[in-house]
Amino acid sequence: MRRIGVRAAFLLLAALQAALPAAGAEPRVITDATQSARPAALHILKHLAAGELESAAALSNAPERRLEVLRQFRESVGEERFRALFSRYFSPENRIVMEAAVGAHRLLVWDLGEAGHELTGQYFVELDGGFVMDDVPNTQRYALQRFLADFRSSK
Repeated sequence: MRRIGVRAAFLLLAALQAALPAAGAEPRVITDATQSARPAALHILKHLAAGELESAAALSNAPERRLEVLRQFRESVGEERFRALFSRYFSPENRIVMEAAVGAHRLLVWDLGEAGHELTGQYFVELDGGFVMDDVPNTQRYALQRFLADFRSSK
């Protein structure tokens, strides 16, 4: 059996997900604060703005991988810039403009006003009564990624 790399496996998974109909994968907008991942997002962003990578990574459904990605990113931009990039989410110009869900999966859409109103997304999944970062490829997250792309193109 031929082995494939992680990137090739991810691309294959994405292609398969695109080819399969995602039953019930139509995103719905979340307006009820009790169903929102917003508190989890802000909690994680506070850890990141403080440079607390381990604490932030622990709030993921793939904590080891998330920690590795965060460390690599911090190394590439430096400690000070890393903290500044995550602190900016608390700037008054930046705000969450929408939250969408597919089942237990959530997408928070941020309007980064101080960055030319760039729209960016954060992905979460509900586990054990709380939300964590959704770092595992899945059909629901893929549907939310398509939703974000469509939302961006409509603006």
